[in-house]
Amino acid sequence: MAVAKDSKNGRAWPRRAAIALVAAIALCAVGFGVYVSDYYHAGSDAQSLVAAGEDSAGARITDNGSSIAVGDPASEYGVVLYPGAKVAAQAYVPLACQLADRGVYCVIANMPFNLAFFGIDSANALMAAAPQVQHWWLAGHSLGGAMGAQYAAGNADKLEGVAFLGAYAASDLSTTNLKALVIYGNADGVLNRGKLATNETNLPAGAQTLVIEGGNHAGFADYGPQAGDGEASISPTQQQSQTAAAIANAMRA
Repeated sequence: MAVAKDSKNGRAWPRRAAIALVAAIALCAVGFGVYVSDYYHAGSDAQSLVAAGEDSAGARITDNGSSIAVGDPASEYGVVLYPGAKVAAQAYVPLACQLADRGVYCVIANMPFNLAFFGIDSANALMAAAPQVQHWWLAGHSLGGAMGAQYAAGNADKLEGVAFLGAYAASDLSTTNLKALVIYGNADGVLNRGKLATNETNLPAGAQTLVIEGGNHAGFADYGPQAGDGEASISPTQQQSQTAAAIANAMRA
């Protein structure tokens, strides 16, 4: 009888292990779902722009779900914008409008789960959809900047430059011919200054840095205060205006 009991217990172990594995996977899935569902939504200004379909200067705004295009796709200059982690793509529409008003077409990638980890190669399709643009840059905010650097490292032939907004080059671009522009606010409480300095060697020769006085981490978009950020002494509109002007000037330099 003891042998039979041991045999029965032996057969039960694989089933118990399978049940435990399924339960663990389910818990991970639930945890991930909770994590990604808690994100920064676009503010009222950004939402109003999307609803209107154009800004005050007449720049067209088109949200097709997978991306948000702002401006004229036949422009000579274009920027693909990668959002920060857990920030809705619509939050970057005000910045995109600032670029469009300076003659730069901007298309914002709507990342899966609002995480650029899952959409590193999004720029390929977005650039292909606007073949008349002759000069492309990729701009990324926070995590979007790190993932943008990874994309640029493997696709330097498709871009002319990269703009890091409250971000640093986590991938090596030092041997490329890309232009690079690092922009952050002096009140940014989220950007890791140590990693910013350490990864400076990943930037290509001639990279430029702009420190926006009074700017912070969240000021590049319209999604309200961000946890851990410093307090800005200028408005998001002012920060976005300075950012757009710097990018547009660097593209034409």
